[in-house]
Amino acid sequence: MLDFDKLLNARLGSLKNAVDDWTETVKKLEKLEEQAAKGLLKKAGQADWAGENAGITLPFVKKTAKEFGDAAKEAQSIRNVLRDALAEFKAAKKALQDVVDAAHGKGLHIAPDGAVGYLVHPGRRSKDFSGPDPSAADFEKARSDIKAALDKANDADEIASRALRALVGKDKHNFSGTDYDSLKQAGKVQDAQDARAAAKIVAKGDDASPEEIARLNKYFKDNRGDQYFAERFALAVGVKGNLEYWADMGDPSDGSRLGMDHAKKIKELQENWSLTLAAATHSDSAEMTRWKSEMIKAGDDIIQTRGTSAYGFQVMSNLMRDGSYDKKFLQGFGDAVVVAERRMTGDGRIPPGQAWSSGLAMTPKLNWDGKDTGSDPMAGFMEALGHNPDASLDFFNRSTKLDDEKLSNWDYFVGQGKDARTWPVDGDGKPQGYANLGHALESATLGYAYDAADPSIPPLKTEQQIESREARTELMSKIVSNYNSADVIDKQPGMMESLSRMAAGHIDSLNYSAADFGGSSDRNGRDDRFGHEKNHLVDFGPTQTTNFLRALAGDEEAYNTLSSAQQAYGTSVMAAQGDDHGDVKRVAMHSIMMHGTLDQARFESIGQEFADQKEAANRELEKQGAWRTFAAGAVIGTAVGVASELIIPTRAAAAIAVPLAFEVAGGAAETYMSNQTLDWLKENEFDNKDEALEGIEKAKSTGQHNAMIPLLNYAETQDLSEDDIWDLSAEAERFYNDGRDRSDTKDIRGY
Repeated sequence: MLDFDKLLNARLGSLKNAVDDWTETVKKLEKLEEQAAKGLLKKAGQADWAGENAGITLPFVKKTAKEFGDAAKEAQSIRNVLRDALAEFKAAKKALQDVVDAAHGKGLHIAPDGAVGYLVHPGRRSKDFSGPDPSAADFEKARSDIKAALDKANDADEIASRALRALVGKDKHNFSGTDYDSLKQAGKVQDAQDARAAAKIVAKGDDASPEEIARLNKYFKDNRGDQYFAERFALAVGVKGNLEYWADMGDPSDGSRLGMDHAKKIKELQENWSLTLAAATHSDSAEMTRWKSEMIKAGDDIIQTRGTSAYGFQVMSNLMRDGSYDKKFLQGFGDAVVVAERRMTGDGRIPPGQAWSSGLAMTPKLNWDGKDTGSDPMAGFMEALGHNPDASLDFFNRSTKLDDEKLSNWDYFVGQGKDARTWPVDGDGKPQGYANLGHALESATLGYAYDAADPSIPPLKTEQQIESREARTELMSKIVSNYNSADVIDKQPGMMESLSRMAAGHIDSLNYSAADFGGSSDRNGRDDRFGHEKNHLVDFGPTQTTNFLRALAGDEEAYNTLSSAQQAYGTSVMAAQGDDHGDVKRVAMHSIMMHGTLDQARFESIGQEFADQKEAANRELEKQGAWRTFAAGAVIGTAVGVASELIIPTRAAAAIAVPLAFEVAGGAAETYMSNQTLDWLKENEFDNKDEALEGIEKAKSTGQHNAMIPLLNYAETQDLSEDDIWDLSAEAERFYNDGRDRSDTKDIRGY
């Protein structure tokens, strides 16, 4: 495995010498091949062989002559593989060197391990610093270029080493005659070999041993992201083979075939199989186009195993939970599965859960992540949409047609009207599938996969990108309006986390929408202060916005997420005002008001939850206040009017891309955050009654303090007098309380 330092400092001279040596060897062997064909073989063919010579010597001479040809082919293949590998290593090494050479000019420093950082950190710059200030786009490009170069080199290394082993290791007594004209061809040959081997294991069905199933899983992992392997595998196994094998793996009559770790191993196999088929669907070859069409048609088929059966839609949807499937395939699959369900349920007369399990004595286990059994195909399909933002956005803006009657996908899956779907329930009677729906809506409204490891706000450079942004915010507007009370969210268990992440991703439009007291937005300069046109913000309506935030902020985790996002965004809005101190103050007060709205909703929720348990409520407030120890380093830059650095609390969980209100060096600015939760109830057992009672005021104090951090930092950078800070603090308190009043329903109990 080549790392940054090894590749950057690699000496490729010996590899170049090997290529030259093999080139000379090829020439010599080709000459010997020609001599054997024109001399030895020709003379042998003209000789009058008789007796044992005719049966032994002549075949030996022919075989010997052929070996010269095979030797030449093998030598040429070795030379070609080494030649192309050298070219790939050179290109990758040059790409790394280019990143290093350009780094200083952009204000970047590349560490020996390839880590990208500031050449001069913003926190250590002098007041007269005039060096280059790298943008977020500069960091991203450097990291991306380094990764691409390392991937290129390591792929070449892996293919070359495997090809060379295959060339020289097949037969000690004979040349293989294998003909590789390039490293790329060798890679395709290896992919095809792996795909055939994997397909043979699948073809064994129940007869496959645990070791073979483990090997199948390894083929998937080793070829992850390789579209050629994925296509070869999908075609070799076939539509029917994929469906039958996975249904059979979940047949309860077969029991456990992989020992104690059966569920864990099958879960891993499911993920890797899903990623493989996802990659395959992006092929536009005639064979794969036919495969995709046949897979959709097979959705209505009954897939029979020894002890149970399932519809094709049910089976395939559980092989779609991971990976980004082709948009066109998802469109076709989505239309077909919705039409099938509407037909099976009589457009809602029969619950979907009953329709999909009708007549089955034993239900197959098609999903192995522990969250559901996979009987509802919509759950897996929603997960697939959650990994393809474009397909998801398209789906919720479309309708499906059954018998000339159109039904909006939004109304069917998200809405609350008579046409809304009844989601299946678990053993406790609780609805299932809403968490999957939330994942689909996340990708549709945020523009990246809901579980993206490194989420990034989509750019707004082209007309198409801007149109997509506007479509995402339009859908978000419907979400804000739909989820306007805690009761609505409570009826859809599992949605809360996704809703809070969507809100964090649209915190800019939520702030913009809330700045319209009494319909004053047309005259109060709101558009300019929030960058309405530049950032393509949408007005969700002040009432709808307040209702939406109140519904979310009552939940602890959602409140944590939103409060973090608000502090990050509020600081950036202050920075975006440049040197206009009046506007800095105005947007700062607005952000403080938003904090008050969120805080009041959370306080009230705690009060209602612990109406008759005052001490418990106090402990919960203490816990809430304690986690909100946000970083106090969100400083407003004084020279350029932008934040020199935003320090946002993070943890190792998946991040959320929070939009910021300013641009850096012409590129879109953004930051990542996630909710940081400290379980203070466990870490600090508040047995002392006096300490518990202090929790209320401490929680309020913490919330108020964190709301004020950006404003106080700004006051410090501007050297404001004590009198000015006194006046600012008094005004901030009024705005904070105004925010609390917005979400106060006067039903607070318990404290």
